[in-house]
Amino acid sequence: MNTEQLLEEISSFCRRAGMAESTFGRRVVNDGKLVQRLRHGGRITTDTLDRIRTFLTDHPNGSPLASAQYNARILSPVQEFPRVESAAQTASEAGHHRNFRFFDNRQKYLLFVSTCSEKQVVAGRVALELANIHPRPPAVRIFDAGVGDGTVLARVLRSMHRRFTNMPFYVSGKEISLEDVRLTLDKMPDRLFEHPATVFVLTNMYYGEAPWLTVKSPAAANSLVWHEVALTGSTSREFEEQIAELQPFLNENWKARVNDKTGNPVYDRPVVLVLYRDDHRFLLDPIIPHPGRAEANFDLVIASQPYRARSSIDFKAKRVLAPLARSLRPGGRLIAIHSHGNDPGIEVIHKIWPGENPFIHDRHSLLRAIKQELGSAGRDLNFNAYADNRSIFQYKLETLPNEVTGPLGTSTAFAAWNAAVYVAQIEDERLTETVKDGTYLDATGEILKKYGGLWFNDESFVISRQRD
Repeated sequence: MNTEQLLEEISSFCRRAGMAESTFGRRVVNDGKLVQRLRHGGRITTDTLDRIRTFLTDHPNGSPLASAQYNARILSPVQEFPRVESAAQTASEAGHHRNFRFFDNRQKYLLFVSTCSEKQVVAGRVALELANIHPRPPAVRIFDAGVGDGTVLARVLRSMHRRFTNMPFYVSGKEISLEDVRLTLDKMPDRLFEHPATVFVLTNMYYGEAPWLTVKSPAAANSLVWHEVALTGSTSREFEEQIAELQPFLNENWKARVNDKTGNPVYDRPVVLVLYRDDHRFLLDPIIPHPGRAEANFDLVIASQPYRARSSIDFKAKRVLAPLARSLRPGGRLIAIHSHGNDPGIEVIHKIWPGENPFIHDRHSLLRAIKQELGSAGRDLNFNAYADNRSIFQYKLETLPNEVTGPLGTSTAFAAWNAAVYVAQIEDERLTETVKDGTYLDATGEILKKYGGLWFNDESFVISRQRD
C-alpha cells in the first residue's frame, strides 16, 4: 500500500465516522499529527502501519471504539525513532520485536542533509587526517563507525584516491539502517570504477564487534550471514546493476529490532557484506576478509556523530569510542566529531526552550572517560583535544543572500527550524505542542536575520596510536 492509498482509506473512514483526522491519529497511535505528517511526506514504521490497518479492519463502518481492551492497546504511548548520524540512538516503539524500519522522522534527516553543509565540511575535516596516517602493506585500511547515507565516506574515498592512487584500499563501515545501506551502496559503483583495488565491507554489528567482523555472542555467531560478492565487468554501470541485485538479500537479512532494556536498535542477526572487483581478486586476496579470519588494525577510523548527544558519558566512552580506539594499528588515527553548540542554531532552540543544553559532554570530558575505560591498554595512545581553533569548525544552512535579507520565505524558515531541532535532537513530543501556533517560525526568522544566516558548530578530537 502506498501513502496515497493509505490516506484515502483514512479519509474515507473519517468521513463515515464523522471523526476529525487528528482524532483518528490520537485514537490509533496517540499522535494527532499522524495524518498531517503523512500528507507532507512523513514516513511511518511498519508497526504503525499495522496499527492503522488493524483499526480500519476492526471498524469497517466507522463505528466508535468498542472495547476497553482495544482502547488500552491503541492508546498506549508510542515513542518515535529520531533519525540521527548513527546507531546509538533512541529507538521507535520500545519493546517491539518484529522488524522495523527507520521511517519515523526520516524527513527531518533528509531535509537536514540536503539543506546544510555538514557532510561536506566533515568530509573535508576527515580528509586532513590522511596526511598524518602511515599505511603499510598490503592496504590502506579505514573504518567508518556509522556510515549513514555514505556521503562522508564517498567524499573521503575520493580524497584517498588522490593521495594514495596506487595503493589497495580496505574500506569497512558499520550501519544498522537498511535505508542508509541502500544509499551508501548507490555511491559505490563510481568508487569501485575509479579505484578498482578496493575491498568494501558493510556490517550491522556493534561497535565492539564491527571493526573485527567478529560477534561476541555464541548464539549470534551461529546466525552470522556472510555474503561475498565479486563484481564482474569494468564499468560503473555493470557494478551498479550487480549491486542493485543485492536488494532481496538486504531485505531478507538486514533487519533490526528494539532492545527491551535499552530501547536502542539492535541487529536481528549479524551480517557482513563484502564487495570487490573480480578482475582485481588476485591483488586483493591478502586483504579480503573471511569468517574467523578478519582483522581491524585501521589506519583511519571515522566516528562522525556516532552517538546521541544526550547519551551517558559511560555509553559514549565504553560502548563506542574505546572499542574504536582499540582497533587502531600503530600510526593509526581515530577522528571523532560531534555537535558542539554555542552557535546561532542553539539560539533558535533557546528562543523556544530557554536553558536547553543537549551538548552535555565536550571533548575534554570524553577523552578523560576514554582514558579511564582503556586503562593500561591506552598507554601507547595519544589523546589529542587540540585548541578550539583547530578542534571546533562550522557548517551552515545553505541559503541565498536575498533569502535572508529580503522577505523571509516560509520554506527557508522551516529549513532553518528543522536543522536547529534536528541538531539539538528535540523530541517529537515537545515539537508537537510547539508548532501549533507558528511562533517557532518567528523565532527562527529573528535569528536568521540577526546573523544573516544560520550555522552550527561541530567539535572534533583525535586519538592516535604511536608508531612502531
